[in-house]
Amino acid sequence: MSRIGKKPIVLPAGVTVNYDNGNVTVKGAKGTLTRVIDTVIGCTVQGNEVIFTCPEKADGSVQAKHGLYRALVANMVKGVSEGFTRNLIINGVGYKAAVQGDKLVLNIGYSHPVEVVAPAGIKFECPTQTEIVVSGCDKELVGQTAANIKAKRPVEPYHAYGVRYKEEAVVLKEGKKAGK
Repeated sequence: MSRIGKKPIVLPAGVTVNYDNGNVTVKGAKGTLTRVIDTVIGCTVQGNEVIFTCPEKADGSVQAKHGLYRALVANMVKGVSEGFTRNLIINGVGYKAAVQGDKLVLNIGYSHPVEVVAPAGIKFECPTQTEIVVSGCDKELVGQTAANIKAKRPVEPYHAYGVRYKEEAVVLKEGKKAGK
């Protein structure tokens, strides 16, 4: 049995969870999220808790899904109540970012500005010209959008120019040595 799957998910105030034949819908202040889960895993909503159950004689893949679906629904509950954010840093001479409507405009060393359109449910913010904050209620979508922005200009290892996560440490390579 999964130890993570056994833990009940406590619902904060203002969050509701509905389970209907494999479809889990979570509603909260930040939005609504829906996910399809395998019907082998049981899901019950009791008061302000969501409990996942696994059949007694289940094989390894069903036991793995038990913990997986519990973790996914827990992330959905956290997303609609608090939300998720990813912070990115831009480093480079003349590199900068700005938000124009629902688009993020990046000047990151190309001959043209790079525009990234925000998917539905994602919000971009730029507290400074070299910082980007990607926020939303869906953890997967926030992470994938941040990864797509980061992929526009990967960090190069000699000067650390490029786009990186705020908590990411860049290991610099040693440059050329001068002649003797």
